[in-house]
Amino acid sequence: MDRSSRSRSRRPAALVAVAAAAALTLAGCSSGSGGKKAEEGGPGAPAGKAGTPRMTIALVTHQSQGDTFWDIVRKGAEAAAAKDNVKLVYSHDPNAGNQAGLVQNAVDQKVDGIALTLAKPDAMKAAIGRANAAKIPVVGLNSGVSDWKKLGLLEFFGQDETVAGEAFGKKLNEVGAKKAVCVIQEQGNIGLTQRCDGVKKTFSGTTQTLYVNGTDMPSVKSTITAKLKQDSAIDYLVTLGAPFALTAVQSVAEAGGKAKVATFDLNKELTGAIQKGTIQFAVDQQPYLQGYLAVDSLWLYKNNGNYSGGGEQPVLTGPAFVDRSNVDRVSQFATNGTR
Repeated sequence: MDRSSRSRSRRPAALVAVAAAAALTLAGCSSGSGGKKAEEGGPGAPAGKAGTPRMTIALVTHQSQGDTFWDIVRKGAEAAAAKDNVKLVYSHDPNAGNQAGLVQNAVDQKVDGIALTLAKPDAMKAAIGRANAAKIPVVGLNSGVSDWKKLGLLEFFGQDETVAGEAFGKKLNEVGAKKAVCVIQEQGNIGLTQRCDGVKKTFSGTTQTLYVNGTDMPSVKSTITAKLKQDSAIDYLVTLGAPFALTAVQSVAEAGGKAKVATFDLNKELTGAIQKGTIQFAVDQQPYLQGYLAVDSLWLYKNNGNYSGGGEQPVLTGPAFVDRSNVDRVSQFATNGTR
């Protein structure tokens, strides 16, 4: 992708996000419902809807069935699509090869833009190259902060998972944890690995990694329970998604131990668990904002030639901690399915 015409601005990414995020006040109704295969939905007619020509954007993620995190990402994308007169085509597959195939489908359909995740960057390289060759702009979101530029993406919206993990490790030190287990629900997912590596780097206690099958929640529960029964010295479980945190709470109860649970990512149920004290804290990367900005950025590029971050810097949406001190405010948005 030709970057010669891009702005050389090096303003902090957080500042660059302000203008795009301000458009959230114009967000309209949903553009469709979920599913594994590509699905389409026409936007509604909210006040302030863009008068620009209709365009089609494909959003392709590595979502696994039942992972509520992606429902929030999609709501943000649908709100931007409704505002921007965009037909949003959403598809997902946790298998990297299949996800790459979905990107190729979008290229074949000659969409106007593609937003995608890079959980396994190497597997996506060829498909992204074909999109670039077809002159279809591609932006990244959620995973791939270390790889988006070298793969030729236009922009990136998400969280630096290493930084988030390091912040999490420091938080564990603050609460007096001594022995933590980091639970990874998908082997090979670079973002999840970076989270656990970040925790290990800054946590002064002992850290272990436990792999579970994230597509089989009963198996997740039994694997964590077995680990807790095996080692009663574990005092913190670090999970990498809200559904797994809630399951870990069940494992702690079943094992009869005293381990506490903290996690990355939020959903409605998890904010309630923080309020009750069964989850200690969570890292919020604002998935709604990721989906919204990814779609809106492609509309801005198409209609005004804009690059968030000057085409050189990622726009960071996290990390931020949610605990009992601030969960009440966050929960009001989580009830709406947007946090």
